[in-house]
Amino acid sequence: MSKTKFNVAVVGATGAVGEQIIGLLEKRDFPVDKLKLLSSARSAGTVLNFKGQEITVEEAGPDSFEGIDIALFSAGGDVSKELAPHAVRHGAVCIDNTNAFRMDPTAPLVVPEVNADQINKHQGIIANPNCSTIQMVAALKPLYDSYGISRIIVSTYQAVSGAGAKAINEMLRQSKEVLEGRDANPDILPVGSLPVKHQIAFNAIPQIDKFQDNGYTLEEMKMVHETKKIFGDEDIAVTATCVRIPVIYGHSESVYVELKNDYELEEVKQLLAGSPGITLVDDPAAQAYPLATDAAGKIDVFVGRVRRDLGNARGLNLWIVSDNLLKGAAWNAVQIAEIIAAKA
Repeated sequence: MSKTKFNVAVVGATGAVGEQIIGLLEKRDFPVDKLKLLSSARSAGTVLNFKGQEITVEEAGPDSFEGIDIALFSAGGDVSKELAPHAVRHGAVCIDNTNAFRMDPTAPLVVPEVNADQINKHQGIIANPNCSTIQMVAALKPLYDSYGISRIIVSTYQAVSGAGAKAINEMLRQSKEVLEGRDANPDILPVGSLPVKHQIAFNAIPQIDKFQDNGYTLEEMKMVHETKKIFGDEDIAVTATCVRIPVIYGHSESVYVELKNDYELEEVKQLLAGSPGITLVDDPAAQAYPLATDAAGKIDVFVGRVRRDLGNARGLNLWIVSDNLLKGAAWNAVQIAEIIAAKA
């Protein structure tokens, strides 16, 4: 691009991730020349603030990207599939937060702490991985580099914000209903192919996204396929169980990993503590470990409960927590944009 300032578009500007992206662009002092905020027709006309300037949100369309250098998409997969190619046609680099292009062989799937070298291989579109995948692979990267990884078993405990504002409101409403002795009436969760809904308040729902023919959900299969693509290693055995819990912000994960080589536990902790974007919180004597409430609003991935597996000398157990709207979406995308800008 050979530019020092960039015309940036945010698609899905009024959504939860879009608002986080706008906030990060301002907080990080991203070199924005002109910021264009785009949304659906329903949200067009909303006025948002950026660096003291009021910007009116416009309806996104095929011709919204003329003159745009970087377009950050977070408005749903169908919107990305429709509009990202038009943004590329206008000369923009697209950073997409949806599932639309993650497994497209022409679109790099990038977590900057893991595979930033893939950014240069884009053909106009760079994909942001699933929020649960991002925090896991960021934490496992130093272990993969030092010891190799043969197997990953992950169970996630995912915040309702991952299903959108309506899911947050449903959890809060149901909590009030239950505490008042009334029936909780589910309308939103789980999001799937059937009309059946379950109570999320004071509950755990072992389904995120639609079930696939193999008995796993789409969310679980995303973690399987995306992990392999990000590491560039099809031989890693990955299995996932994804669960929705009544937490507003912050996904938590219990991860069991089998390393290919022997390791020393203290060395593993030192590797994690010294890795970019990772904060080690691991002091059992002080009951110090990562919590969703502590990770909310922060951009790092937090790792704790690091311990050797009792049945496998090369097995390792970790507890990984991160803000799903920040590192799991907005911050990962802005990180990619910063790398693009630095190399322009």
